[in-house]
Amino acid sequence: MLLNQFLGLAAILFCIGVYGVLTRRNGVMVLMSIELILNAVNINLVAFGAYQGDVGGQVFALFVIAVAAAEVGVGLAIVLLIYRNRRSIDVSEADLLQG
Repeated sequence: MLLNQFLGLAAILFCIGVYGVLTRRNGVMVLMSIELILNAVNINLVAFGAYQGDVGGQVFALFVIAVAAAEVGVGLAIVLLIYRNRRSIDVSEADLLQG
């Protein structure tokens, strides 16, 4: 496969993720869209690493996966707190949780 095919796939995934972050009101769907964005970045890192013949892209992709795992943990904790307080996971109500 060619490099531009991987880059095209990553661009499509990135655009879908950005669209999901900007249009969704459900907290879980926003987190899933952020994961799509991070996976698009991982595809780019691995594709460029394989194209140049080094493992630097794969190492950075592992770091991105670790950050994504931490983001999911913190994000789900925030979504659960919003649900406990408001009985809804609508992210537009998150500003109502201010002190």
